[in-house]
Amino acid sequence: MMTFDEKTVQRMTTDILELLATHYGGGMSEELFEDGLDAVQRALDVARICHAGQVRKSGEPYMFHPLRVSHLAARHWMDFSSVIAALLHDVVEDTPVTIEDIRADFGDEVALLVDGLTKVESTELSREETKMESYRKQILAAIADVRVLCLKFWDRIDNLQTISALPPIKQKRIAEETREIYVPLANHLGMGYVANTLDSLSLYLLYPRRGVSFDQRVEMTRDEKASFLRRERALIINACEHQKVGVLLKDRWRPFSILAARQSTRGFSALYTLEAQVDSTMDAYIFLGVLHSLYSPIPGKLRDHLVVPSQHGYQSLKTTVQAGEQRMRVEITTRKLARFNESGVLAPGFEFRRQNFRNLMKSLTEGESAFDTQALILASKTIQVYTPLGESLVLPEGSSALDFAFDIHETVGIHAVRARINGQTRLLKTRLLDGDQIEIETSKQAEVLPKWLEWAVTPKARNTIRRYLRKKVKKPD
Repeated sequence: MMTFDEKTVQRMTTDILELLATHYGGGMSEELFEDGLDAVQRALDVARICHAGQVRKSGEPYMFHPLRVSHLAARHWMDFSSVIAALLHDVVEDTPVTIEDIRADFGDEVALLVDGLTKVESTELSREETKMESYRKQILAAIADVRVLCLKFWDRIDNLQTISALPPIKQKRIAEETREIYVPLANHLGMGYVANTLDSLSLYLLYPRRGVSFDQRVEMTRDEKASFLRRERALIINACEHQKVGVLLKDRWRPFSILAARQSTRGFSALYTLEAQVDSTMDAYIFLGVLHSLYSPIPGKLRDHLVVPSQHGYQSLKTTVQAGEQRMRVEITTRKLARFNESGVLAPGFEFRRQNFRNLMKSLTEGESAFDTQALILASKTIQVYTPLGESLVLPEGSSALDFAFDIHETVGIHAVRARINGQTRLLKTRLLDGDQIEIETSKQAEVLPKWLEWAVTPKARNTIRRYLRKKVKKPD
């Protein structure tokens, strides 16, 4: 555990300001940049005054929580307003400061972000109902501004890392909530690194002994392979220098997960990935050629997601090679794409389907329950399918032709009778694959059936089917 004192505060504050300068200093006028730095400093002062004397369950001064959250925000390309909101995200819940006070001092943008992060308080609702309404509030705020969710991710990561003082039952509840809600949301935003971090931290709380065993196996493997990795890295770098390809090599050990724990007995290749970052897409393919000239590639292990992202959102080349007696996984990407892989929607230049996200979030809040967590989990992995005219639609992985029909329009879904998938006639319950082309055949008479709820997975389709069936039941003969 770190010792927190004024030197730590100053160091973290300096880091935050330097990160903001690195990411945004070149694209802003000097006046705007100075105003932004001044606002961050004022927010820091407000947070310190508001949280003065407050301590967490661990006994740590409370102020270090918002400071760490704002540091995570700055590290992941979040802007001045986001960092300010991170510093102030708990003052409305825990101090007399109001949203209107925030608005008056820091503007509408910061007030929106802070309000989105502030829990719903109600004496009329049960704890479970209040929690669901807080989810709904966050999602509605995220429809307006996705930064609300991103800030919540940093808040949750820090809470999970400093949760040991809470009762075990509460730790477990927070971990389960994280895996149900925030892991799939992070995946949907292309933030695979964040999703993996949240999932891993949660699993350590739910399965502590398995987590300790996994860490011990990773540490033992790391020690055993240290000299091997030094030798192979030197060999690769030397070969790249001859080809005049600049490369940054990074060791990446697999984070704890249930699947990782099961596969850990397979040894080094299941636990380790060598990440190679180069300057351009062309360099990535040149590096792949250099790598395969040094080592024999394992047939069937090459995956090219450098130009077209995988269903999980990452963009890289993946291969496995035989390095002497050892198989080694290698992932090749560019420095720019590495930022996308780590920060998703927050990375500069990330092509994020904002309207698709808004539509999904809106449909989730219109479900039968206060918040449809199962639909959210399904929606975190996507496929891209096409209409007969070549227009693309993004649907959750596992979607059926019926989901496609409702995504086109509610009327098309209600009157759908069958589908043609890649030219072949198929039932509406047929599951779609990435790249499929679908045409929906309809009839004049609507034939919505209760079993359609078993065929559909998207919130939009399921909500529309339920409404139609209820209306049909209530309609007098």
